[in-house]
Order: sequence, then structure tokens, then C-alpha cells
Amino acid sequence: MSRILAAVDAGTYYHHESLYGARFAGAFDAVIYAPHLPNADLSSIDILLITCRTDPAVLAPAAQNLQRFVAGGGTLVAMGSTGPHSWLPGVSWTDTPTNFWWWKEGGELGLIAASPHDRFFEYVPLNNAIWHHHGAFAPPPGAVSLIEARGLGSVLYLDQVSLAPGTLLITALDPFYHHGSHFMPATTRFISGFLPFLRDDPRFGRCHSPR
Repeated sequence: MSRILAAVDAGTYYHHESLYGARFAGAFDAVIYAPHLPNADLSSIDILLITCRTDPAVLAPAAQNLQRFVAGGGTLVAMGSTGPHSWLPGVSWTDTPTNFWWWKEGGELGLIAASPHDRFFEYVPLNNAIWHHHGAFAPPPGAVSLIEARGLGSVLYLDQVSLAPGTLLITALDPFYHHGSHFMPATTRFISGFLPFLRDDPRFGRCHSPR
């Protein structure tokens, strides 16, 4: 069964380039303008992706609608800097210093594959998820951390517990912002693998396989 994948457009230049630009044009079955989310009919959508740096103040009024969507079996993907801890239950977030220059200083970012055998990494190699992050999450009991910042917490995790039977995919990574801003090539590679992963993985969408 084909899944319906929708994305949220918050109206900035980087959202426009990511959602309508040549590289990913047609990658989504529907695009919803962020201020319309509180009253949007999400019943026909299987996977809803909240794009990077969508203002949490715009998402907060849609909290009930988004939570109903997940509790009804949908998959919600919250990308970096969308503040999911302010509009989703069970999300625990800690701000951390952002190291923008680790790659010039001869260090490392400290990201590790927390579940290296998960099929996520068949689509997105760890190297394609390494640029920087702005904080870390403490996944709730029963959630699966896919990528972690060593000693800080998770930067990408899968939660099929908090709003079951639906699924949450929460990340501190912001690839749509950087792709839409035309810098950091790893972010374009991340999206190129991430979108097929969402469509293919049986854990996602209203028709997801039982855990």
C-alpha cells in the first residue's frame, strides 16, 4: 500500500526551496501551510513531516490536532528546531552548545549510531547525519534511539509508545534548513535517503506493521 506523505510549509525561503525546488519537487503528496494546521483535515495522511525551524509558536495551537493524528495511527516526524517538547507529550529536550566548527578544528562532533542495525542506516549512513545539532532529547521508556550525541542524549529517536498506535520520529537535526539555504551538502544527502526511508519502513504510516 502506498503511503501518503505530507510536509508542513512554514513560509520561509528554505522551506520553499526544500519543498518546491528542483531537487525535491514532487517528493511529497501534499504540503500544508503551517498556520492552517489547527483546523487541517489530516485523516487522509499517513506520514506528516514538520520541516526544520518551523516556529513552535505556530505549531502549539495545532497541538491537539497533531496529537489526534498520531493517536489515530499516523506517523509524525518532527525535525530540528521545531520545539516538539512544547507541543507533544513525553518529549524531553535539553539545549546544548552548538559546535559549528568541529570540522575545521580537527575534532569530532561525537555522534554515534545508537542502534546500528536499524534499517534507517541502510538509507542514511551515519556520515550523512553529521553536521551539527542544537540540543539533545531523553527518549521516553520504550522508545528507540537511532543516533546519539555522546554523553548528551539522542538526536534522532523513534517513539511508538507515547501516542500509540501512532508513531513519533523526533530529531534535533535540521537538514531542510541547510539544504534550503544551499549549504552543507551532507544535509541534501540526508534528505535523499530519509524520504525513501519514511515511505518504505513498515513502522510508519497508518498501515505500519505491529511492533
